Amino acid sequence: MKRLSSALFPLTVLLALAALSWWLRGAVELPEEKHDGKTRHDPDYIVSQSELRKFDNNGRLQYTLTSDEIRHFPDDDTTDLKKPLLVHVAPGRPTTRMSSDRAHLSQDGERVDLYDNVRVERAASGKRDTMVATMPQLTVLPDDEKAFTASPVRITEGASWLTGVGMRIDSVTENYVLESRAVGQFESPNAKKH
Repeated sequence: MKRLSSALFPLTVLLALAALSWWLRGAVELPEEKHDGKTRHDPDYIVSQSELRKFDNNGRLQYTLTSDEIRHFPDDDTTDLKKPLLVHVAPGRPTTRMSSDRAHLSQDGERVDLYDNVRVERAASGKRDTMVATMPQLTVLPDDEKAFTASPVRITEGASWLTGVGMRIDSVTENYVLESRAVGQFESPNAKKH
């Protein structure tokens, strides 16, 4: 009996070491890389010269979004645009145009991030000149007709100008609010010109 127990002990130690080695191999081994294409960020379609129109419940046009090129990515269901132009139209309000060199649309299309040479132009109306705001980046919420940025901004309207950092836009109320470091020069429409 003593012989069996003395032989069983080393065998038990060997089995425990084998099990521990097998567990350690699985714990430190990197997962095998899949080659099914699901982790790649490649477009599944590319569209040139596109135009999207959004209508309200009454069939009135709310905005159009045109682009030189659209690339949709299935891995995260996002879309990149080249030379996008977003035009908000509403009865009784001046048309607002937002453009840039490139843009990124969220999965649900509720958010558009404009990048590089961003330009916001509110058409002239009544006694007001065309207003132009430029900045390097702008996030637009098209359905809410709102936008915001933390970037430096320059706004011009006629001979008046205003600069600052950070801005919030509400196209419904036509409010443009600079968040910090606002500096400007305003020309009164009643000023006498020499």
